[in-house]
Amino acid sequence: MTSPSRVCVVAAGGTGGHMFPAQALAKVMASRGWKVILATDKRGQKYAQDFPAQKVVPLHAATGTGPVGMIKAGFAIIKGVAQASTTFKNIGCDVVVGFGGYPSAPALTAALATRRATVIHEQNAVLGKTNRFLAASVDYVAAAFPNVGRAPKSVADAIHVVGNPVRPDIRALFDRAYKAPKDNGPIRILVTGGSQGARILSEETPKALAALPADIRSRLVVSQQARFENIATAKKIYAEAGIQAEVEQFFDDMAKRLSDAHLVIGRAGASTCSELAVAAMPSVLVPLKIATDDHQTLNAAVLVDAGAARRIAEDDFSAAALVDVLAPILAEPKTLQSMSDAARGVAIVDAAERLADLAEAAAAARYG
Repeated sequence: MTSPSRVCVVAAGGTGGHMFPAQALAKVMASRGWKVILATDKRGQKYAQDFPAQKVVPLHAATGTGPVGMIKAGFAIIKGVAQASTTFKNIGCDVVVGFGGYPSAPALTAALATRRATVIHEQNAVLGKTNRFLAASVDYVAAAFPNVGRAPKSVADAIHVVGNPVRPDIRALFDRAYKAPKDNGPIRILVTGGSQGARILSEETPKALAALPADIRSRLVVSQQARFENIATAKKIYAEAGIQAEVEQFFDDMAKRLSDAHLVIGRAGASTCSELAVAAMPSVLVPLKIATDDHQTLNAAVLVDAGAARRIAEDDFSAAALVDVLAPILAEPKTLQSMSDAARGVAIVDAAERLADLAEAAAAARYG
């Protein structure tokens, strides 16, 4: 058991995509006897209530565009670095683990300036700006996917692929057996699109499912997350096609819906791709084309290349294109089963533990 006096600062903020993996790491570090401190920005504080940290340290951080915006962001980060340095001096800090995004910059910069152990974790298949800027200076660079883009040459060959920590209820799905649809039995489809729903999926997916051959369409049971303005139309399309469907803006029981589903249609965010792998779930992915550095396409590549998913570029996505992909998959249960097996094969179920091992290794190398 690690000494309780050891302090791990988890630097994350902004979005759930950064905060959820950070929370998973914090739980593991706390279970190993570390004192966990969360360093975050104003947006990250809304996730702090359930975060397993003994202390939450709000830091100034910002990003900006244009000369004025960049100057303001620079002053905010400088202030955040000073705050982090004071915190480290007062409460100690053995290792800082940053999860990317500008909210992680002040704590990591302060740690580097005071020669403390540092680790960064990249959730996407492309290093984000903050992680790209700091990668050559930190002790270890950890990544969720093996195909890491935009990595500095000096660290490209030394990246540790640890996976993306997923929520415990999703992780538990790895231990259950995927069951392909039975002959003439229901085919359960889960349609997601991020926390706000994706317009293109909200609009085109109901049309596609309604256009499937009658023998497939009659067996469909659909759970669809949709934008509020698209819900009524989607429900109408499903009703007219005789498809049993539940359409809502948000589902708060995603683990159960994943467990029940036979196929997922959705975007290719880092958390989504990692959860699909751990849940051994076949999928059709439509990467967000405006994602920075096209990182969603690269996120999806791990599943697509393994045979676990089919990918449709957003510019090519339509109801007809989706029908062309779905029809042969849903007509053959063996295809769904093989896709599930492929997803399971690329899953990294112990990502949080692997990242915790790396954080402890960084601290041990620095302090012995």
